[in-house]
Amino acid sequence: MKVSTVEQMRNLDRRAIKEFKIPDTVLMEDAGEAVYFVIHNEFGIRGKRFIVFCGIGNNGGDGFVVARKLHSNGGLVTVFLLEDSKKLTGCARDNFETISTFPIQIQRLTSLEQIPPYISTCDAIVDAIFGTGLTRGVGGKYREVIGLINESQKAVFSVDIPSGVNGDTGQIMGCAVKADYTVTFGLPKLGNLLYPGFGLCGKLYVTHISFPPSLYDNDSIKVETNDPLPIPERGEDTHKGGYGKVLFIAGSSNYLGAPYFSALSFLKAGGGLAYLASPQSITNFLASKGSEIVFVPQEETDKGSLSINARNHLLRFSDEVDMVVIGPGLSLHEETQELVRELAPEIKKPLIIDGDGITAVSKDIDIIKKRKQRTILTPHLGEMSRITKTDIGDIQKNRVPLLFKTCKELNAIIILKGAHTLIGYPGERSFINMSGNPGMASAGSGDVLVGTIAAMFGLGFSVEESTRMGVFIHGLAGDLAMRDIGADGIIAGDIMKYLPEAVRYCRERFEDLIKNSYESIYFV
Repeated sequence: MKVSTVEQMRNLDRRAIKEFKIPDTVLMEDAGEAVYFVIHNEFGIRGKRFIVFCGIGNNGGDGFVVARKLHSNGGLVTVFLLEDSKKLTGCARDNFETISTFPIQIQRLTSLEQIPPYISTCDAIVDAIFGTGLTRGVGGKYREVIGLINESQKAVFSVDIPSGVNGDTGQIMGCAVKADYTVTFGLPKLGNLLYPGFGLCGKLYVTHISFPPSLYDNDSIKVETNDPLPIPERGEDTHKGGYGKVLFIAGSSNYLGAPYFSALSFLKAGGGLAYLASPQSITNFLASKGSEIVFVPQEETDKGSLSINARNHLLRFSDEVDMVVIGPGLSLHEETQELVRELAPEIKKPLIIDGDGITAVSKDIDIIKKRKQRTILTPHLGEMSRITKTDIGDIQKNRVPLLFKTCKELNAIIILKGAHTLIGYPGERSFINMSGNPGMASAGSGDVLVGTIAAMFGLGFSVEESTRMGVFIHGLAGDLAMRDIGADGIIAGDIMKYLPEAVRYCRERFEDLIKNSYESIYFV
């Protein structure tokens, strides 16, 4: 599903009105009716008491429609208007004038003391205060009202986005409503899906209102949810070479788990042949844990990390495989870091750079621009900060624009890891991944990820598709682990253990997985 910016949604609204002759009153009616429908299905209406908090923009206008629908279907409704009704314009004003003729109690907020008696006796609250266009910090009476909503312990339904969440970044603008349900219009906005905004939406619904598909499924919208692709079946007459040969350049005396998890995860997710080039002193230990891996011992430094003397051998070996992964657990030893910087521009195969490999190339990032084959970088926020020379706080506020910019500049695919991992391509196309859970925030999880991406390449996906599918399958494996053992205590080995089930699950239940965007976004 496409995911829009606030400005893109404004353009869609304008086009719907101008090109498709859909009156703005119809769009507002559709929006309010969708919120009413969700309240009806999730909570019930007849005989229940509702407070609808309305601002003076179109979000408030949607709230007036909701109030009318609730009243018409047996709800007992009080509307709190947070500003003077004389400031209302357009169809928001029209809908306010309509409900003013109904026996609906309308309160113009003049004192915060008006609110608690109504909250104490209501069953649910509708938040129609700001909408997605908020750009300033929330203060004054608005902060106080949002505080009262959040303290109410009542069911909260937010209109388009929880008030106080930035529609483009998901950041909290001082304070924000914590909703139980959110109904967003046309398309989900970035702020609906990026954290912390997503965590405040509760159960997220989207309605396309009256937009025709040609409007909301437009190629000009470059961000999408990372919906899985169908995984091809394994052939009857097949062999290991048909599922990819990947060289993992990984490991050091202090990091024994990373090379093991990355190489073995490739096999567990369906890959064919995993070659592991690690320092010779740790090879026997790794072989005792993962005997299915083919080991390629290398010369090492006096600190137990890969030596620069391994360079020529690794370059020759890389020519014999389909993909190379470099970085997991390599260490920050300067000689090993220099080895990465010498190998990266010379490897003639698709290359995944992870962990300590990212630290190495971030010191001379132009190396990546010189590569002719596809490059995949897998940074977390700290590593992205090193790549872009940008503060982590600024990255969080501008994740998608910065991802677009960096992918284009480096001509690389970038997987910005975190809650709802972002996958960016050089052509300014990106995906928001919806699988995964907080239990996966543990050491070694990223090593399992690179092995899974490589396995998807071995199964026949393109490099671009492999990044998407690897991220999704990795998250799905974590979700299956959480289903069985809970989020607390999930380790990399658990995620790796569930990779075969995740691949099978994706094959057998593909339609279920893409329905409602992996049970993260529901349609109304």
